Amino acid sequence: MRTRRIHLVNPKTDSLTTRPIYLNRALYSPLAGLLAVAACVPRDRYEVVLTDENIESIDFDLKCDLVGISAMTSYVNRGYEIADTFRARGVPVVMGGVHPSFMAKEALTHCDAVVIGEAELIMDKLLDDLEQNQMRGMYRAAGLHPMVGLAMPRYDLLKKNRYVNTTFVQTSRGCHTGCTFCAEPLMNGLKFRYRPVDEVIAEMESCGSRTISINDADFFGTPERPKEVMRALKGRGFHWQAGVTSKLAEDDRMLELAAESGCTMLSIGFESISRETLKSVHKMVNRPDHFARTVEKIHSYGISVFGLFMFGETVDFNVGAGFDACAFSALTPYPGTLTWYEMKRADRIVSYDWTMYDQGHVVFRPAKMEADELRVGLDHAYRKFYTVGSLAKRFPWTGARHRTQWLIYNLFMRKASATEGEKIKAIAPATPEPTLAPNPPILPLKREWREAVLEALEPGPVAS
Repeated sequence: MRTRRIHLVNPKTDSLTTRPIYLNRALYSPLAGLLAVAACVPRDRYEVVLTDENIESIDFDLKCDLVGISAMTSYVNRGYEIADTFRARGVPVVMGGVHPSFMAKEALTHCDAVVIGEAELIMDKLLDDLEQNQMRGMYRAAGLHPMVGLAMPRYDLLKKNRYVNTTFVQTSRGCHTGCTFCAEPLMNGLKFRYRPVDEVIAEMESCGSRTISINDADFFGTPERPKEVMRALKGRGFHWQAGVTSKLAEDDRMLELAAESGCTMLSIGFESISRETLKSVHKMVNRPDHFARTVEKIHSYGISVFGLFMFGETVDFNVGAGFDACAFSALTPYPGTLTWYEMKRADRIVSYDWTMYDQGHVVFRPAKMEADELRVGLDHAYRKFYTVGSLAKRFPWTGARHRTQWLIYNLFMRKASATEGEKIKAIAPATPEPTLAPNPPILPLKREWREAVLEALEPGPVAS
């Protein structure tokens, strides 16, 4: 039997971190999900070709038996254009990723099949149907993956010379914080599922890089599990970074192990310095009165802090507290998240143009300020945080922080944020409401939110 070909495509994202800026490189590769999907494809039956439109053009004339497209909300429209083009050439298309998982019926107007949620448990079924010319509809596994025996991501497909950060390793899925603006609890669940530590280490040792990004929603999610991983990492010569929540980032033993095992940076979703705002998005784990102290403590262990904030009024605090890098964003009601249903009930969503859902445009009516005030505040925050004066003030002149990494991040973010301000000139124009409602892969546990979701749903067939 001839070897068939599958073409996996990541549509152009055009974000701060995926835009090639220096030496024709982007700060991050957005391909972790597609590399995991490629790992599920049997090598003896299929050749896999991978295209990231952020760094290369798509070969629409490439002969292939299937095109797989992964997309988040802000670039799903580009994904739909790509899908339509391939289907017009007679090539079947399957879509997956966060947006198609929440908006499967919408995606099916542009593709033949949608993988909802995790691909590992459903890929064999999809490929069998493809070979029988019966691949169509929605594919969703009956349960969640136990995170044991995951196949090694296809790092060989990655053009590593085009990104600064190339290697993303998952040690867990899920998050029990339950922030209302986040898709994670409705995509991967509120409970953590952990990979065996030996399998995590085996992937890191085999991935071909000694610089690792741990790709968990919250690596410090529980007190003991991250310590197991970090003990296993000690002495292996890795430099790693991870996203964590602020609570356990104040734990001295956690930070001591992080430093000893090679941690160079922690990305933390502080979100806002307003306690009221944090309560409104269910991020009560954050304590704004501790933020500056948390940054100082992490610095004392030689670890940098990348702060993530939803509201631009924090910039003076960010500079004064000595954050090593920051990203600022507008709260975005992604379809199917709890924030989406909350704003829909209050009739506050203005635009349903998915290209505007990039955390920079304002697509809703803010409750306590004008929409343009929020947009201007975001632009001001980026420009002020990355001024030459701010860079000089925040530079790690003393201590053990990784200065080269610090410079790379700040130079990338400074240049990228300057173009971001030029790109976002207006509030998103009003558009009609979509006719198809989002359907979260996992329904929320809280009764009132569960009811809100169920009210909006229409029944539909699911392949399993």
